[in-house]
Amino acid sequence: MGSRQNLNGRLTQIVDELVTQGVTLEQARQEFERQFIVASLRSNDWNFCRSARSLGVHRNTLRNKVSHLGISTTEGRPRAFAGRRPLRRTLPKV
Repeated sequence: MGSRQNLNGRLTQIVDELVTQGVTLEQARQEFERQFIVASLRSNDWNFCRSARSLGVHRNTLRNKVSHLGISTTEGRPRAFAGRRPLRRTLPKV
């Protein structure tokens, strides 16, 4: 329970600071959601399926949120991956 109390205490401080600075609820919600999603993607090596599962949303919902929040798919990635396009499987033409 100590961990939860610590989290609540830190969150209360952040919320108080945001309110003092005049940040709207919508601005705070969007920034929180943006950072939460980026952290999930980073911890799952930018794998959308695993991140969506860990966030409890559908993969398409996650992609829509990433697009809506303007999250770059190279954001927070190590430099080695930053410029690379994801590999796409192609089926041979029959």
